[in-house]
Amino acid sequence: MKRNRNKNRIKQIKKLVLKILKNPLTYASIVFICLMLLMIQLTYKYEAGITMNTMADSFWNFIIAFVAGYYDICVVTPMGRLCSFIILISGIMLFSTITGKIASVFMEAQMKKDRGLKKLKNMTGHFLLCGWRPGFDKILESVLASNPDITPDQLILVNEAESEQIEQLRAQPKFKETKYVSGDFSDEETLERALIKSADRALVISDKTAKYSTLETDSKTVLAVLTMKNLNPKLYVAAELCDSKFENHLNMAHCDEVILTSDYENSLLATASSGMGYSNVIRELIGYDAVSGIIIEDIPPSFIGKTYKDYVKSLAPISVTRAVLIGLLLNTGNFYMRRKDAVREAQKNPDVRKIVDNLKKVKTLKSNEPLLTPPSDYIIQPHTKAIFVKGKKED
Repeated sequence: MKRNRNKNRIKQIKKLVLKILKNPLTYASIVFICLMLLMIQLTYKYEAGITMNTMADSFWNFIIAFVAGYYDICVVTPMGRLCSFIILISGIMLFSTITGKIASVFMEAQMKKDRGLKKLKNMTGHFLLCGWRPGFDKILESVLASNPDITPDQLILVNEAESEQIEQLRAQPKFKETKYVSGDFSDEETLERALIKSADRALVISDKTAKYSTLETDSKTVLAVLTMKNLNPKLYVAAELCDSKFENHLNMAHCDEVILTSDYENSLLATASSGMGYSNVIRELIGYDAVSGIIIEDIPPSFIGKTYKDYVKSLAPISVTRAVLIGLLLNTGNFYMRRKDAVREAQKNPDVRKIVDNLKKVKTLKSNEPLLTPPSDYIIQPHTKAIFVKGKKED
């Protein structure tokens, strides 16, 4: 084993030496060093006994002229001046090249960051907003308003929009701190740059950055959700579809929420045609903040396994909370976490058949299923939340 390690090290050293010898920069460096040594020797030869007493004086003159760019010793002979001038110009050129290279590296890194081509670092629990469409700033504003726990610096935009559009968006003070990753959000490499594995939530909107058909747009959405769930099963994903026929595909990919925009639009138009003011009611229910309209709240663990009637009795009066309980939201949270809890509960039971049945039950459950005005004797199950309607605070 030791012999093999030594042989490998010797091979690596040989490869490194050959690589250095084949590099033209190596020979250029050797010639440059020899030239500088020659200048030191010639300077001392012609200035000895006049301005310099030892070789150390010539070497000191070289250091000051080469590094600092000025003369500490005033040479007087023509040849000494020529050698000192060559040393001075060589130092200026070398350090200008080095500083220029360093500046270009930093500039390139900043440009990559601004264009969303650089991998982000040191982020956990962030929110991914994937896709682009006209009026994106309104969507972004609504997302931040509806999620008060998310600050702009925790929000990562992932899309293929033009860099000018992103620059205009981030020029607004309220969006200045948002991060940006450029690329196809259904591509694994792009999602890796957006730190998908440490993200907490993701929203995929129907992408309108290119002239895709409805079929292509929804196919891209399904592919993106599949990739996200594969890279991070714990990620909570909500996705928008143009056509409801792709809903089953997202459910099979364990997408936690599916938004059918076209269906909502058609329903809103249909209800508005009745002349009963449904559209105004729906607008108030949806709201644009996290404190009014439809509010989803956690149910205390002590009420899991108890009846809906028991939970209703425990609530504070409407006059105090200004909120009305209208039902329950079943099977909430991430599918991965629900399955993990099911496995934990199943392992307590020695019956293998019941373990399998429990896992099958979890797999077929519909995520975030609303149950409005359930019967009083309905038993509250795990992963259930309460649905309230709350009015806006009066000025």
